[in-house]
Parts: sequence; C-alpha cells; structure tokens
Amino acid sequence: MTMSSDKTSSNHLDPASSETRRTFYIVATPIGNLEDITIRAIRVLKEADIILCEDTRVTKKLLEKYEIDTPTSNYDVHSTASKVEKIFVMLEAGKNLALVSDAGTPCISDPGVLLVAQIRERFGNAITIVPIPGASALISALSASGVPSSEFLFLGFLPHKKGRETLFKEIAGSERTVVFYESPHRIGKTLASLVEHIGDMRRVVLARELTKVYEEIVSGTATELVSYLTKHPKKVRGEFVVIVEKG
Repeated sequence: MTMSSDKTSSNHLDPASSETRRTFYIVATPIGNLEDITIRAIRVLKEADIILCEDTRVTKKLLEKYEIDTPTSNYDVHSTASKVEKIFVMLEAGKNLALVSDAGTPCISDPGVLLVAQIRERFGNAITIVPIPGASALISALSASGVPSSEFLFLGFLPHKKGRETLFKEIAGSERTVVFYESPHRIGKTLASLVEHIGDMRRVVLARELTKVYEEIVSGTATELVSYLTKHPKKVRGEFVVIVEKG
C-alpha cells in the first residue's frame, strides 16, 4: 500500500493487490486511557497480518478491548538478529506488519527506531512504512503546559551517568523550551540538578500519569517543585515528562 492509497475512500488492505502487501505500519497506541486510540489505528491493527509488540501482555489488554484478534509477536530492545531476520522474511513474503509500543508512539525514545532503520536499509523503498499517528506523552504534556512550544528541544530519557552533567549545562544554555522524560527514581536528583544549573529564573513543568486516573501537571520553579515533591512523596510515581521554559 502506498501512502497515498491509504488516504483513499476504500482505506482497506486488499489481499489481491500487490501494492497493498508490503507495508510496515507504525501504530500509536494510548499512553494510559484506552479510549485514546484512533479509528484508523483500530482498523490497521485488525487488518494487519502480525502485530509486533514491546510486551504482548500489555498490548493484549488493548486488543481485547477492541476485539482485535490479530496474532502478536514480541519485538523489544532485547530482540536478537535472528528475530529481526524473521521479520524480514515475513515482509518478503508479503505480510503487512504493525509495530506498537507499550504506550504512545513507537520509535520516539523507543527501540522500534532501530527496526525501522534496519527495514529501510534492507528493503529501501520496496517496503512502504506508514505512520499511524496518535497519543504521545511529549505532545500531550506540551499542549497543557502553557510553555511556548513553537520550537523545542526533545532529549528523550536522560542518561543515568555519562553525559548527564553535560546535558544539564545544555539545558541551562538553551534558548528553546527543553523537554525530556524522567523516571520516578531519578526525578528528585533531576530537579536538584535543575536548581543548580538554572536556579529559579525559569519555569519548570512536571507532567505525570498522563491520561490516567492520577494524572497531574504542576508548574513552578525548580526549587518550588523540589519542595512540592518533598511534601507529597506519594506523588513521586509514574514516569514524568519534564518541561523547562526557554532561557
């Protein structure tokens, strides 16, 4: 299927057409609330031959909700070269594959990016790679932050050790809004580093548990946010999106 044909009124995979048979879909799935999935994503997941999942147990909950019985197979950061070769064989056989992550848009701070690069290297333009857009923690957090986002720098997950200090210096010197992901185990140290490098001259936004029951978005100086989490330790849960206002 070509990208243009996916936009036509038929919008369905046609087994009889060779043009529809060598497609790799990158399908965004909900980041929390299972209702945050597009009609197009549901259709593609139903019509694909195989769904490649980061964790099949997680994806199964979504598939069951929407009565999708497409077979699944695991693909994650630990997948071996032999696993990738099996994926190549399926594509060569004319299978349509859909890639999902546990939550959000695959390939954004996600091991799926390596697979897409390998497919492009192996097949060139012989395989059509089609993004099916949808939920993203990055964009969701920015939209509700009130921080200017006409341009921004996204850093993904910060490294645990090597290069971490360099990145905080880069954040301090940035003339653009900076966004990154952080775990609950390191958010305290991260805020302390922000206090050290940017002081209280710039606004910081923390977004956690987006679209879930305990969703929370709080804003303040880095010092104020350190104090807030110290007073509310039970709120140090779930992965965080951290937004630092441009300098």
